Amino acid sequence: MPEATQKNATAPCVEPPPLVRLEDYDGPLKKTVGIFARKLERKSVRPHYKPGAILCSLELKDKFVLFVMDSIDPASFLDSGFNAGVAQAQDDDPTFGQGAAGYGRRFAASFIDQASSKFFTDFAFPAIFSEDPRYYRLGSGSGRSRFLHAVEHVFVAHHDNGKRMFNLSEWLGTTSSVVLSNAYHPGNERGLAPAALAVGSSVIQDVGFDVLREFWPEISHKFRLPFRDQPNRTNRDAGSAGYKMN
Repeated sequence: MPEATQKNATAPCVEPPPLVRLEDYDGPLKKTVGIFARKLERKSVRPHYKPGAILCSLELKDKFVLFVMDSIDPASFLDSGFNAGVAQAQDDDPTFGQGAAGYGRRFAASFIDQASSKFFTDFAFPAIFSEDPRYYRLGSGSGRSRFLHAVEHVFVAHHDNGKRMFNLSEWLGTTSSVVLSNAYHPGNERGLAPAALAVGSSVIQDVGFDVLREFWPEISHKFRLPFRDQPNRTNRDAGSAGYKMN
């Protein structure tokens, strides 16, 4: 996804390098690793900050593209298939039935769960509150500080102007997705407690992904995989961007 960004009116705008392409992966299980890594990297940024510079913000269309790309990512289909299989084995939402038809209904419901969540958290609420839906990787410091930074993201996000703000998109978006899911999950338990449990489970999962995003450079380095790293110079005015290869 091209991370074309909005020019900051008062300061130079620092733009993150582009995503590593799928064809850049040439190690073991390159397609599987590449598909998984791109989903992680799509929402991860850590630019080189310069005096008076802030991260370029995503325009409205970029937030929409982020939602679409996240929804149709091959990893999303694999995740939906896995979740549907687990739900089938546990007979979750028994109104869906069993057999191929039951699995198909569960797969569709799982895919809609993911797509609706991405719509609210990547596009709708970030657009309403001018929030940047991406994760700002810390990339330096102790492991503990980086872990806490990743956990903090579910509470603290960045405004389009670069300032920190409460992560409204995470909580409102997740809650909206859970409430909407009752419309096509007829077997869901209704009530405040089941909804709160579902929201909490989704938020914990997002924390796990943010922790993985934070330490992905080290993981990719250990296994000699390419990843999107911060280049020495990525100023929008200079019109240059790139990535380092391990």
